[in-house]
Amino acid sequence: MGFIRCIVRKLKETGINQNMQKVSKGAEIELFVEKLAFGGKAVARLDGFVVFLDRAVPGQTVRARIGKKKKNYAEGRVVEILSQSDHYTPPECPHFGTCGGCHWQDISYDHQLYWKRNHVIECLSHIAGVSEADVQPIVASPEQFRYRNKMEFTFSAKRWLLADELECSFDREELFALGLHVRGFFDKVFNIGECLLESPAAAGILKKARELAKKSGLPAYSIRNHDGFWRFLVVRETKRTGQMLVHLITSAESNAEKAVDSFSSRLIADFPEITTFIHSVSDSKSQVAAGNSSRVLFGPRYIEEKLGDRTYRISANSFFQTNSLAAELLYDTVREFADFKGTEDVWDLYCGTGSIGIYVASLVKKVTGIEIVPDAISDAYENCRLNNVRNCSFMAGDLKEMIKIAAQAGRPDVIIADPPRAGMHPKVLKTLLEVAPKRIIAVSCNPASLARDAALLLDSYEIKAIRPFDLFPQTPHVECVMRLDKRMTDIG
Repeated sequence: MGFIRCIVRKLKETGINQNMQKVSKGAEIELFVEKLAFGGKAVARLDGFVVFLDRAVPGQTVRARIGKKKKNYAEGRVVEILSQSDHYTPPECPHFGTCGGCHWQDISYDHQLYWKRNHVIECLSHIAGVSEADVQPIVASPEQFRYRNKMEFTFSAKRWLLADELECSFDREELFALGLHVRGFFDKVFNIGECLLESPAAAGILKKARELAKKSGLPAYSIRNHDGFWRFLVVRETKRTGQMLVHLITSAESNAEKAVDSFSSRLIADFPEITTFIHSVSDSKSQVAAGNSSRVLFGPRYIEEKLGDRTYRISANSFFQTNSLAAELLYDTVREFADFKGTEDVWDLYCGTGSIGIYVASLVKKVTGIEIVPDAISDAYENCRLNNVRNCSFMAGDLKEMIKIAAQAGRPDVIIADPPRAGMHPKVLKTLLEVAPKRIIAVSCNPASLARDAALLLDSYEIKAIRPFDLFPQTPHVECVMRLDKRMTDIG
């Protein structure tokens, strides 16, 4: 809600926040939808008072019911569309509005791109003080549907019931679910039939897996009681090589190994696309699709994807960009923005399996990658071997500490940083200023944290280019690549 407060504050500064008493909880009011706010909610106003709406399209006139009233804004939901927007497009997914996934699917794709770029502009302007002229046109995803190479599904014994099912009674087996979480509910899972963001083969695997798990007689895991067996199903697939990895995560159960073996053999028999099947056991209470121990039931333990002229090995828990085709365009931009001359020492921070560092390795003197996950570092070295790359080395550990150790061996010419959504730790940013590379290439999936990080660097660095990317069509998420160059007064 931090950015919502920022938007409201900006509106108040312009004197637009009058007559808020006309909006009360439970009231139904007519509103014109003006824009989309960062995070995906729509923005409307009643006599200047801000109302945020879930699932509305700019240009619509709607009747909305107020669900939450704060001092400076309210939140509501659309109960009726009174007039339609030119930017509306009929959603293709039959589950639209129920599952917690792509809730921008009713917005035309060109308008999705417009608002994503606009959100980058707003974040950089409000947080880092960067003007619109610095933000280049957004790069569209090559595919608007079927683009995801990874889908994570959750088992549940508490299936989300549709409106026409609420008056019915169900036995325990009928409430068994394997699907996606309902938006806004951590413990409710919707039994999706098909997700249009994954391939038809992955959708078929989901349906068959649900059927097999239900027939096993073993219960789904309960996030409330922390009992039950079936926990997660992760399906990973490549777009260029046609390989597929299925990762099943369960609780520990002494007599369940035969059930898992039967589950995997039936799934593999029905879907020859599966090239690796892994079973992991987790005793963690947190809802993370990873295990304490794993066994490979079929295949080589990994799949391999190609980006450009590079091949990448992806294991069950490896991080890899979710949209392979768009990621290739993003990596090409990293190369372009870095403007390598062939003599650079490069640090690749938050390197994961080394995908970006390996992608640029042929253009530089050497690459040093740093990553906290040891398994990812193992994959990074394997990816170097696959691509005959010999000028990359990797360090496993907490970046805040490892970056200081790396600095003892010499300062980098260029730093590439692809941090998690929360952005870079302040201590990492402090060290970046100390080692003072000539150029920083920042890759980010969150323009707000990117703007915050950039703001802390702007005394010493100048933003030269910002290019947004749409790696997640039908959703509000947007990726960016930013080039920051050392200011001339600070060089030397």
